Amino acid sequence: MNIPDDAYFLSKKSKCKSFMERGREIIVQMKIGIFPLPLFLLAGGLITFECINESLSSDIVVMVATLAFFGFACAEFGKRLPIVGKMGAAPICAAFIPSALVYYGFLPDLLRSSISSFFESSHILYLYICCIIVGSIMSMNRTTLIQGVMRIFFPLLCGEVVGMSVGMGVGMALGMEPFHLFFFLLLPIMAGGIGEGAIPLSMGYAVLLNMDQGTAFGRILPIVMLGSLTAIIIAGSLNQLGKRFPHLTGEGELLPAGNGFSACTAAPGITPSGADLPVSAIASGVLLAVLLYMVGMLIHRLVGLPAPVGMLFAAVIMKLCHAVSPEIQAGSKRVYCFFQASVTYPILFAVGVAITPWEQLVDAFTLPNLLVIASTLCALVGTGYLVGTKIGMHPIDVAIISCCQSGQGGTGDVAILTAGNRMMLMPFAQIATRIGGAINVSLALLLLSQLAA
Repeated sequence: MNIPDDAYFLSKKSKCKSFMERGREIIVQMKIGIFPLPLFLLAGGLITFECINESLSSDIVVMVATLAFFGFACAEFGKRLPIVGKMGAAPICAAFIPSALVYYGFLPDLLRSSISSFFESSHILYLYICCIIVGSIMSMNRTTLIQGVMRIFFPLLCGEVVGMSVGMGVGMALGMEPFHLFFFLLLPIMAGGIGEGAIPLSMGYAVLLNMDQGTAFGRILPIVMLGSLTAIIIAGSLNQLGKRFPHLTGEGELLPAGNGFSACTAAPGITPSGADLPVSAIASGVLLAVLLYMVGMLIHRLVGLPAPVGMLFAAVIMKLCHAVSPEIQAGSKRVYCFFQASVTYPILFAVGVAITPWEQLVDAFTLPNLLVIASTLCALVGTGYLVGTKIGMHPIDVAIISCCQSGQGGTGDVAILTAGNRMMLMPFAQIATRIGGAINVSLALLLLSQLAA
C-alpha cells in the first residue's frame, strides 16, 4: 500500500513527538529525594557557579537550595547502597559524608564556611525539632498519648539497667578499668547527646577530677557520636524487621487497636486531608510550634528543664486540655509532614558540615569500644523490645524509641527515627533522650562527687 509523502512525514513526526514527550515525562518524573531531576541539576549548576565565582552567600535563600541539593544527594547515595541501604544508610550518609568531605578537604572552604555560618546563626535545628514534636503530638489520639507517655518509662528504665550491666560485664571481660568504662564509655552513650549530655559531663569531670574540660570533652564526644551511629544502624534494622513481620509493629503507633497517629490518618476531630485545609491553618500550625518552643525556653530559664522538653510538656498539656482547635491541629500535622519529608536530610547535612568532627569519630573506632557499645545497645534495645511486648505495646516501635536513649541529642533522634521510618515517635524519643539523659548525668555526677570526696 502506497502512503502519500505528506502522510508519511506526518506519521514520522507524530511518532518522534510522542517519543520526545514520553522521554520528557520520564526525565521530569525522575527524582533525587524531593527534587525532580531537572531542578536538581539546575540547583547543582547554580551552586557550582556561585562557588567558582566565590559569591556563595550564607543567607537563607541560597542555603535552602544548597543544603537541599547536598542533603538529598547524600541520602540518595545511602539509599542505593546494597544491603545497608535498607538499614538506615541514608541518614548516616547525609550526616557523616559531609563531615568526611570537610576533614579531607574535598568540600570548598567557601561552601563549608557559608553552611557553618548559616547553621550557627539561624539555629534552624530548633525550628525543625519544634515543628516535628508539636506536629506529631497534635496529630495523636489523646488516649494513646496519655497511655504512651505513662507506659514508655518502664521499658526505657529496664533497658537502661540491663544495657549498663551488660556493657560493664563485656568491658571488664575485655580488661577495661571499671572507672573508665563507666564514666567515659557507658555514661556518655546514654547522656542525652552533646548539649545536654557531653558538655555538662565534661564540666563536671573538669571540677571533680581536676582535669581540663577540653580534654574531658574530647574523650566523651566521639563515644557519644559512635553510640548514636550504632543506634541508627539498629533502628534501620528494626524497621526492616517490622516490614518482614508486620504483627510486631504499629508503624509508629506504640499501642494496639489502631488509635494512634500514622502518616496517613488523623486523630478524631482532625481534618484528615489537606485538600480543604486553609493556608491560615498551616501558618497557625507553624506559629503554634514556635510559640510553644518559646514557652519551653521560659521553662528552661525558670526551672532549668531543657527547652525541647519544656515545649513537649506544654504541647501535651494543650492537647489534653483541648486548648487547640481541630483546624490548627490539622495545620500542625501538615507542617510536621512537610518538615519530615523536606527538611530532614538538609538538616543532617548541615550538622555534618558544622558540628561533626570526623577525626574524633574515627579515633573512637577501636575494637574494644565497638564491642562494648554494640553489646550495650543490643541489650538496651532487646530489653525494650521484650518489656514492650509484655506490657502490651508494639515491640519494634518501643525498641526504636529505646535506640534514642543513646541518640546524639536532637540531631541523633532525627537520624535514628529517620532510619527507623518512625518520625512520628519524636515526642517519645525526646523523653528517652532529654529526660533520660538529664537523669543519668545528674546521678552520675552525684556519684562521682561522692567517690572523689
